[in-house]
Amino acid sequence: MSKLQILATIFLVVGIVSITATQKSIATGGINQEDTTSDEYELIWSDEFNKDGCPDPNNWTYENGFVRNEELQWYQPENARCENGLLIIEGKQERRQNPRYNPDSDNWRANREYAEYTSASITTRRLHNWMYGRFEMRGRIDTRPGLWPAFWTLGSQGRWPACGEIDIMEYYRGMLLANAAWASEKQWIPIWDDSKKPITDFNDPDWSGKFHIWRMDWDPNNIELYVDDMLLNTIDLTDTFNKDDQKNPFHQPHYIILNLAIGGTAGGDPSETEFPAKFEVDYVRIYQKPS
Repeated sequence: MSKLQILATIFLVVGIVSITATQKSIATGGINQEDTTSDEYELIWSDEFNKDGCPDPNNWTYENGFVRNEELQWYQPENARCENGLLIIEGKQERRQNPRYNPDSDNWRANREYAEYTSASITTRRLHNWMYGRFEMRGRIDTRPGLWPAFWTLGSQGRWPACGEIDIMEYYRGMLLANAAWASEKQWIPIWDDSKKPITDFNDPDWSGKFHIWRMDWDPNNIELYVDDMLLNTIDLTDTFNKDDQKNPFHQPHYIILNLAIGGTAGGDPSETEFPAKFEVDYVRIYQKPS
């Protein structure tokens, strides 16, 4: 190959890389995506969602059907895709027949003949889990009525809420939440350490149109939950022992869930919202301190 051909090849490769980077910058709001983590942490796992198509099956599985909180959506894999460097979880207003329909059932998952909405919930359950470290997600959430996006974790052992729940990002009805939950003496009744911040407090009329970074810093003593480096909640882990089994669910590995719920017990009324709706994720990264 001549020197001229070599130079042409180099310029071509550089051009392709530059175009790809520009496309992702445009798709993600043009915000600098450099690693924001300090030197005390090492990146141990991430998904940058750079390959178009379905989410990486080595990292994610799906929840299916009616799952929790009497939500209106039917979860299905078709509503999650990777495109232009983003994970897109899309909520749609479309009818889906419930194959488990039983009009005589007392269970809300069975006595609904149809779902009027579909969406997706993806999880690292049974694939990846972690105990302690920094969990970070950069994303953009749709804050219109009836939408309930979340980036959260559940403990790998135990039934909810004894397994422990951490809501790194949860949004509904105008409020951004940063929570943890564990078991009380009563079955299915959690104890909450929660924080609720109206998004109007950010004094930014375009806040919902921008990407933001949600972060959890978790060690044996505390969980700290942030958005854009603003501390929203600190959970003292000396206070988080389950009342039923006396275990601390935040001293065990947790797995991640990313989902967009619609309606339900907390999500509000979506009837005036124009669909589709999107929860867009630029990346999820897990860091830990070197041992």
